[in-house]
Amino acid sequence: MDKDKKYNWGIIGCGKIAHKFAEDLLTVPNANLFAVASRNLKKAKDFGNIYNAFSCYGSYTELISNPEIDIIYIATPHVFHHKNTLMCLNAKKAVLCEKPFALNLEQVTEMIAVARNNNTFLMEALWTYFLPHYKYVLKIVTSHELGKIKNLKADFGFASEFNPESRIFKKELGGGSLLDVGIYPLFAALSLLGYPENIEAKATFGKTGIDENCTMQLSYPNNIGAFLYSSVTEKTNTEAVIELEKGTIAIHSRFHEPSSITITKNGVSELHEFPVTTNGYNYEAIHVQEMITEGNIESNIMSFEKSLELIKLLDSVRDKIGLNYA
Repeated sequence: MDKDKKYNWGIIGCGKIAHKFAEDLLTVPNANLFAVASRNLKKAKDFGNIYNAFSCYGSYTELISNPEIDIIYIATPHVFHHKNTLMCLNAKKAVLCEKPFALNLEQVTEMIAVARNNNTFLMEALWTYFLPHYKYVLKIVTSHELGKIKNLKADFGFASEFNPESRIFKKELGGGSLLDVGIYPLFAALSLLGYPENIEAKATFGKTGIDENCTMQLSYPNNIGAFLYSSVTEKTNTEAVIELEKGTIAIHSRFHEPSSITITKNGVSELHEFPVTTNGYNYEAIHVQEMITEGNIESNIMSFEKSLELIKLLDSVRDKIGLNYA
């Protein structure tokens, strides 16, 4: 294993999240933004010029076929994640694919099978798992110094102006609150409490058929519950509050990205800050390189099992609210 190996990254999709990722990739040791691709060559060139990418392509196939690229970050709309990931894996390119991994369990299962068959690294880009503040919360919870969790409340909502042409409001692109932001409260429940015994959910649907708001309740043994909410039409606090037997942990807004936490115990509250000088995407990129250097085809943190559990949760919620992307 060459710990000093330099990794050439490619980026597929040049939207908002790709800009944040590319900016942070420039700070990652042994990482080189080698190429970017968009279905629009001008967009790819404009993007590449900002981050000094060596090559810019007007098609994903061109980027994937470049033998000098080691890892590909997929930042296309949700509906294309499955197809784009398979293209990369079949070319033996390591993949970091944006969340949600795909639209349903069947697609995710196939992606994982192809990664295994090609002995090629694959990970869902659930970046929150790798952020300093969230790792600290997980450490406190698993240590049981505050006892066991009694309940969890988490929300993620933003007010988006209605635009039927926007990705957020297009059902055929996997639009709506559940896949776009509801995945974060569900991830919080899964990472803190595990898979639930029962799932209840209801949603409000908009003009284009997407779930504009979604309320979810997950039930666990011993009357433990997770109360979750997502919205693309309402701005919420976007916080996560964990009530434990001996105290409370509040992950402040916006809990899924670099943030601060307050731990309250015996009536005394203590603020913990975690200064981050980047957007926060560098942590997952560093992890991917470490996993590949060690010869792994999956993450030991955001593992295949975790992605399968997460998509099962998403599928269950979709079933409860009657949402079908087909």
